[in-house]
Amino acid sequence: MSAGRRLAFRAIAFQAGATALTALAFLAHGAQSALAALVGGSALVAGGGLAALVALGGGVKPAGSVLGLMLAGVLVKWLVVFAVLAVGLAGFQLPPLPMLVAVVATMLAYVLAQILNREGVLRE
Repeated sequence: MSAGRRLAFRAIAFQAGATALTALAFLAHGAQSALAALVGGSALVAGGGLAALVALGGGVKPAGSVLGLMLAGVLVKWLVVFAVLAVGLAGFQLPPLPMLVAVVATMLAYVLAQILNREGVLRE
């Protein structure tokens, strides 16, 4: 597996951990809030995973193709995130605050993973 994909999936693992911790924290407010946090964080985890597959798959390509794949990956990520959040809010009537908190926590976990990567903590 390429180094870029490996680092992307490590960051996704950090995001999944942040999602689980946020859902666990909201369990004190009830199962509905914990489920909302789980849905909110999982939206970013799923979107990030799909973005990594789209953007980092396919081997060596010209720079223009790589840029197009990166942009397509970001577009896929945010389409998935907004679709899952919309279904959670409108379809299942989940509370919005736990979803938003989980989204923010999951995004911060991604930033933390990138900082740890830059410092060399996540490298093999």
